[in-house]
Amino acid sequence: MNILGSRGEPFLFIIDAGLKKPEIHKLDELPSGIKFVMPQFPETRTVQIYSKSVTLGKTPVSFKAYSEAFSYVMKNIRHGNTYLLNLTFPTRIETSLTLEEIFRISVAKYKLLYYNSFVVFSPEIFVRIRDGIISSYPMKGTIDASVPSAAEIILNDVKEIAEHNTIVDLLRNDLSIVAGNVRVTRYRYIEKIKTTDRELLQVSSEITGDLMDGYMNHLGTIITKMLPAGSVTGAPKQETVRIIRESEKYERGWYSGVFGLFDGKMLDSAVMIRYIERDDMGLVFKSGGGITYLSDPVKEYDELLSKVYVPVG
Repeated sequence: MNILGSRGEPFLFIIDAGLKKPEIHKLDELPSGIKFVMPQFPETRTVQIYSKSVTLGKTPVSFKAYSEAFSYVMKNIRHGNTYLLNLTFPTRIETSLTLEEIFRISVAKYKLLYYNSFVVFSPEIFVRIRDGIISSYPMKGTIDASVPSAAEIILNDVKEIAEHNTIVDLLRNDLSIVAGNVRVTRYRYIEKIKTTDRELLQVSSEITGDLMDGYMNHLGTIITKMLPAGSVTGAPKQETVRIIRESEKYERGWYSGVFGLFDGKMLDSAVMIRYIERDDMGLVFKSGGGITYLSDPVKEYDELLSKVYVPVG
């Protein structure tokens, strides 16, 4: 990434959660099995109308199993080992759609189809880099838009405020590793997301910083110094990642990694959430949410399930 950035050569990068098998592809050599959509690059948009009815069956982890992991996280929170942890689980799904159909018809800021292995339709920006400015947009806080006064509720919820403040602080620290003059330019604004069976409201903030001259020679260094993504791990990051491995007891793989595009001048990237992968038994949807000392296991379990959807138009 550093070499291609210094040359101004466009490339796509896909980095897994554990930074074990990253892929970087020159754009003019991109394999035919990899397709993507980026909001900063309109020519990549591929939303299509799907005339058939969309079905989505869910077989989630049991509440008992979730509660055991939740209790382990809360124990670590009480001991001061973590104060925000993104707890995730896989949900077995059945759908009338193929992975490619999901890629084609889903409405999302960022979409990625990786052969017939997995598909991502993510609403969450990781970082954008343009004209020496790096920006991050952590997303924390989700509510069903049909709930009366949903926006007011989510914006005034004590637990959601604490969680969002924590992730904003974490991302400010992450950006400070690679940039100067880091500041919060927008705080807790709401975006709407349409799903197969409902509309969701999600809360984000915008944080920006100034990169040093010659930053395009160090694009790979900049990105990897900020990984894993804070919004899908927690704080403090290193210890929280350890607790995640102990509590989740499954491999995230590509899920919660990042992917992005450098077009020769600017870089845009996304966190790989809203993620479906194929395994030997069928399809799995991986999802989760942030846990703090104010979290309630029933509400957190419901949030995990609410994020299992396909965002059709």
